[in-house]
Amino acid sequence: MRRMMQMTQLMLRAARNPVLRTPATVGLGFQDAVFKSTDGVEIRGWFIPSKVAGRGPVVLFIHGWLWNRIGNVAGNVPFVDRDVDFLPATRALHDAGYHVLLMDLSNHGESGSRLPVTYGPWETRDYIGAVNYLRARPDVDGDRIGVIGCSMGGNTALYGTPECQPIKAILAIQPAVLPNFNRNFARKELGPLGPAMVRSSDIMYLMMGAPLPSKHNPAIPARKLGNTLVQYVQGTGDPWGTMADVEAMAAATPNALPVVKYVSAGRYEGYRYINEAVDDVAKFFTTNL
Repeated sequence: MRRMMQMTQLMLRAARNPVLRTPATVGLGFQDAVFKSTDGVEIRGWFIPSKVAGRGPVVLFIHGWLWNRIGNVAGNVPFVDRDVDFLPATRALHDAGYHVLLMDLSNHGESGSRLPVTYGPWETRDYIGAVNYLRARPDVDGDRIGVIGCSMGGNTALYGTPECQPIKAILAIQPAVLPNFNRNFARKELGPLGPAMVRSSDIMYLMMGAPLPSKHNPAIPARKLGNTLVQYVQGTGDPWGTMADVEAMAAATPNALPVVKYVSAGRYEGYRYINEAVDDVAKFFTTNL
């Protein structure tokens, strides 16, 4: 019961894992970025200027649940996870001539709060705030914005992009249909009674006036992405998300590449595409942004 309560708190409130490194770790200069979500929550992050002078393209990173702007540091959650590092890809994109924005979503890192966590629908307010911030910068070409979203961050990009076009390209790493993800996660981490617990989460969300988890499906907003090119990535060994769900998202997306089926032993090993396939990440944006 105690573990179930702990998981419920993390589901609703997330966690504020500390931001332990900066882009200086990989030799990059950076600026503090502070801006507002579309509903007024303060969002914090870093803007890494391109090495190319003048107005240029930018790639925005959107992290997953319980992470922060640099990715995930293993060992801070009550289940088995792995390190996921955004900084190598940040370095590669910078070297390819891009600006980069790393940010903490609401309820994570050093950004403000908005409860509950909705795994995409309300986090779009943070994402659109970030896009507005970028388009207000004189050094950013607002028509050449790319996005990398992991898990909840991938969901957020799919939900939010129809509201802030043009977005040229999205790399969506293991986005998920929330009721399916929650059921699989709860069964594996909480045992046979876990799925019943997550089915009841609609009641909590209804009481908080938030989007219902049972209605959460990124394939629905993906239909509205228009010309935005999307590359989906799904780990082959993911015990929580499903390849079928991600393939359905790709099928619903007007302009999607074939799903990258990344060989992995688990959920977090699939996320590690971002730091193990750095050349592929950079090539996707240099080709399409």
